[in-house]
Amino acid sequence: MDLRELVSALNDFASLSLAESWDNVGLLVEPSPPHTVNTLFLTNDLTEEVMEEAVQKKANLILSYHPPIFTPLKRVTWKTWKERLVVRALENRIGIYSPHTAYDAVPHGVNNWLTKGLGACTSIPLHPSTAPSCPAGGTHRVEFCTDSTEKLDTVLAKIKGIQEVSCVTAFPARVEGEEQTRVSLNCSQKALLEVVALLSQNNLLYHQIDILLLQKPVLPQTGMGRVCTLSEPVSLSVMIERIKSHLQLPHVRLALGAGKTLESPVKKAALCAGSGSSVLKGTEADLYLTGEMSHHDILDAVANGISVILCEHSNTERGFLAELRDMLALHLQNSISIIVSEKDRDPLQVA
Repeated sequence: MDLRELVSALNDFASLSLAESWDNVGLLVEPSPPHTVNTLFLTNDLTEEVMEEAVQKKANLILSYHPPIFTPLKRVTWKTWKERLVVRALENRIGIYSPHTAYDAVPHGVNNWLTKGLGACTSIPLHPSTAPSCPAGGTHRVEFCTDSTEKLDTVLAKIKGIQEVSCVTAFPARVEGEEQTRVSLNCSQKALLEVVALLSQNNLLYHQIDILLLQKPVLPQTGMGRVCTLSEPVSLSVMIERIKSHLQLPHVRLALGAGKTLESPVKKAALCAGSGSSVLKGTEADLYLTGEMSHHDILDAVANGISVILCEHSNTERGFLAELRDMLALHLQNSISIIVSEKDRDPLQVA
């Protein structure tokens, strides 16, 4: 499969518009075209050891959940390990693609996989994602009334000449007992300034203008984090064992909420793969599950009677790769080979 065709298919699987604004997602390293991909290599973190594995397995494209290039590179030399990743990729004609928080947000993504470790439950996103644009076009709706048909025709002609103005409609309206014409239009933020400037030239129109912010629709089951309600409450000790089994971990870190014990019931759990401090903060739940949290956010949770389970950052993400392999194979109609790294692992371990 051609690289650009594959990238398009990956973007269809999880739109990059769902990624957080601070993230660096998409195709990060592209060999010179044409570039055919026969083997797609999946990893959570692209380290030098993992890169060597990808080279040995003759990968043509690496899908690294975490972007190996995050802050801008000022040079590409052999000096630092991230620069060496780029050098090795280009020398061996291997592309690098990263979805990161786009995979956190999608309904079939990392956080959805993480909820499966809790047992039977229903879940909704903690921070729902919205559609990339408003269905009617534009970011604002402008409405105004006038009783001057002559002036209205002139104004409408000028409004329609402004770029990024759409859905201009005029219809009869009764205002304070008088027959008038009401005009409605959609426009972008940039066009809004021009529309208001135009209407302000006529005081009668300007004083009757309404400006509405068009809200982007919320996407079902899409967004950052999840709050999960268990079908049946279980003790914290049972929940710990379920999570350890799902993530295949011998140990997790636990902070007991104030007044809680290992036998305290867990009915509602909030979770976020990776680093969950900002996503989970302020959420009402019996339990927080994430990879890592700041010391002070843990103290806040505990003080509010919320227990916290930490599993280390990438341990809450890596297990998703096997499920991702199967989903991508179906999405790509088994047109290429997809393999999961055997060398990828969390850098932290219990000594």
